[in-house]
Amino acid sequence: MTEAQVTCSLKPVCPRLRVVAVVLAAGTASRMGGQPKCLLKWEGQSLLERLIDALEASGVDETVLVLGHHADTLERSLKKSSVRLNQSPVQDRMNLHTVLNPEPVNGQNSSLHVGLAKAQTLNPDWLLVGLADQPLIDAADLKNLIAAVKHRPPHTQMLQPSVNGQPGNPVMMQAQVMHDLLNAARDIGAHNPSALPGGKTWRQEHPELFHQWVTTNVHYRIDIDSPQDMVDFKAQFGIELVWDI
Repeated sequence: MTEAQVTCSLKPVCPRLRVVAVVLAAGTASRMGGQPKCLLKWEGQSLLERLIDALEASGVDETVLVLGHHADTLERSLKKSSVRLNQSPVQDRMNLHTVLNPEPVNGQNSSLHVGLAKAQTLNPDWLLVGLADQPLIDAADLKNLIAAVKHRPPHTQMLQPSVNGQPGNPVMMQAQVMHDLLNAARDIGAHNPSALPGGKTWRQEHPELFHQWVTTNVHYRIDIDSPQDMVDFKAQFGIELVWDI
């Protein structure tokens, strides 16, 4: 039995959830010599393009892409691809919104809050918060993650994959978590934007509302942060990632 083959816990009828993805792609890529990791290519397609295609194929309603460092490079890359950037959605297709973190030096949580602020305007039931440098994440993985939300224990508001006892990504957040984080940041952000609360802080404050979704799927654990990661990835999976910027 796979993770998705269980009875939906939502009553009386399992509804369709409106899911908005927040993809974090604002980092410096310092361990990659300043080259944006998500522009590594596999079979001619960048990791960022692959993720956006997977999000659309999985049924995600809208995606918010948070840019910061290398924003111009990433936008140029997307414009060259088949991805529809900041355009009106076509029927039955996912809309993609890009937003800019003006101070990505303040850390990943600052990018998360920029993404959540935009996502809040899109009226999600749940948010899928993901990284732009996970090469193996595909539509099936995302569908299983969304299915896990429907099968979650009662009262769960945040769900994270757990692979061999290690946390994975993407993370699922109910809309209430988004509101909690944005509300908590109103005073903190003005005085200390590098101390904005993220998912880890919320989880520690609400352990009873957090669910570790146990899975054997290593796709949720693999990301690429350094040249050595590229070497290890090829050795483990036989897949070569190449630069084409």
